[in-house]
Amino acid sequence: MLNNNFYCVLMAGGSGDKLWPWSRESKPKQFVSTGPGGITMLRRAYDRCLQLVPKENIIVATLEKYKSHVIDILPEISDKNLLLEPIGRHTAPCTVYAAYSIYKRNKDAVIAMIPADSIIENDDKTRSTMEKAMVYAAEHEVLLTMGVIPTRPETQYGYIQVAGGKEARDAGLPAPVKTFTEKPDESIATAFCKSGEFFWNSGIYIWRASLIKEECESLMPDITSLFNGWEQAVGSPDERAFINKVYTDCPKLSIDYGLMEKTSRAWIFPIDFKWTDLSNWDELYEVVPKDFENGNTCNTSSSIIKKCKQTITLSENRKKLIAAYGLEDFLVIDTEDVLLICPRTREAIGNLTSETGFPDFEQFR
Repeated sequence: MLNNNFYCVLMAGGSGDKLWPWSRESKPKQFVSTGPGGITMLRRAYDRCLQLVPKENIIVATLEKYKSHVIDILPEISDKNLLLEPIGRHTAPCTVYAAYSIYKRNKDAVIAMIPADSIIENDDKTRSTMEKAMVYAAEHEVLLTMGVIPTRPETQYGYIQVAGGKEARDAGLPAPVKTFTEKPDESIATAFCKSGEFFWNSGIYIWRASLIKEECESLMPDITSLFNGWEQAVGSPDERAFINKVYTDCPKLSIDYGLMEKTSRAWIFPIDFKWTDLSNWDELYEVVPKDFENGNTCNTSSSIIKKCKQTITLSENRKKLIAAYGLEDFLVIDTEDVLLICPRTREAIGNLTSETGFPDFEQFR
């Protein structure tokens, strides 16, 4: 039986530029399909949570402008389980909003804060690991962050150093956090990996509602003070107006920088299931189904792919015939208003996406 004190908050904000033009500012990657099955990441994340907590305990935190996307993907979700932020202010204000909202419902709640745009296997290992972490958080005075053992010196991820060194990391048990480092350069990331003392920061956090409330009020008073009166406003007809006023003055701050780097209660809980942040096209390539012979992936019902290798071809029109010849390590991304054709390298993609910041191309961001 699922624990009625367990809650999941799916964080579904984001700028939408990581998989441009497949995702956009108007429709970030959690709201689009990333594989042949046509299932969005938000839907997959929600379905994983159904294995962990009661349906009524799954909450989606998103921007107000994305509400229609959430409803389209999750028509079963109730309005009371939508936390709508008027503007993006990163994860610290979102954490405070979620903590107060859930604490008002259930003072014994344990909350898993989960990014909706990560790729995670929906299997027994994932469910078991998350359940163990939530039980651990319920029984200990800790704020857990889920850590992944690095497989490469990735510069796009945050890193967490565990107290106790390599032995503590390799033990596979919960342990205190020593340091947080956000997106180091390649030389530092390489040193981190070689040391054996670091985890990747998955962005998944688990804590008791009462404890995160207490720590936020102690260490982030500049944010929590803006929520004065939340006891009456949250969950009432006045909530929307109250939150709009709060966010007008709220600083943009990550929960790592605002809280986790300051608290003495930060602990790491090792992940032993498959996790990908999906922060670029290379990471998508690693997780989508590919043909065995040449490593190509295509999402349409009809395709002619000849003399191509390690190439991603995607179209919003699943019935379109895609024909490609002689491409290697390329992206071919076809949307209603943008056709992207370029090498599958961060430099090439970055050069093109940076151009969309100019006035002539803003409509395509």
